[in-house]
Amino acid sequence: MARVSTYLNFPGQTEAAFRFYQSIFGGEFIGGIQRFGDMPSAEGMPPLPEKDKNLVLHMALPILGGYLLMGSDAPESMGFHVNFGNNMHINLETDTREETERLFHALAEGGNITMPLQDMFWGDYFGSCTDKFGVQWMVNCSSK
Repeated sequence: MARVSTYLNFPGQTEAAFRFYQSIFGGEFIGGIQRFGDMPSAEGMPPLPEKDKNLVLHMALPILGGYLLMGSDAPESMGFHVNFGNNMHINLETDTREETERLFHALAEGGNITMPLQDMFWGDYFGSCTDKFGVQWMVNCSSK
């Protein structure tokens, strides 16, 4: 089922922020806390610095009315530079690859593709872009 959620990036503070949100909204983290050190090595990429291995790769917390708050740390060693204002994405979870491609390319037109659509190691079809108005989007499809 398609849904929309908010994705937050923090400079090494994701776990603290999400524990704070959990203390307010309650609930459990869906899928636990995934760490950068758990991520498989990508061919041709430099090894992950030891200091980044415990950073949060992904976590998700249901808050109100089925709305999902998701987040990740943004390591500078991987080229991220978090500033408040660029640390938030609207995440679209689509039902089909066709819908994923249509939405992604329409949103990216006149903007900037930050990660082209591709099959990811976690099993989804994913891409991210910034639209021509500066809004950051992530489009994610779990269907094959």
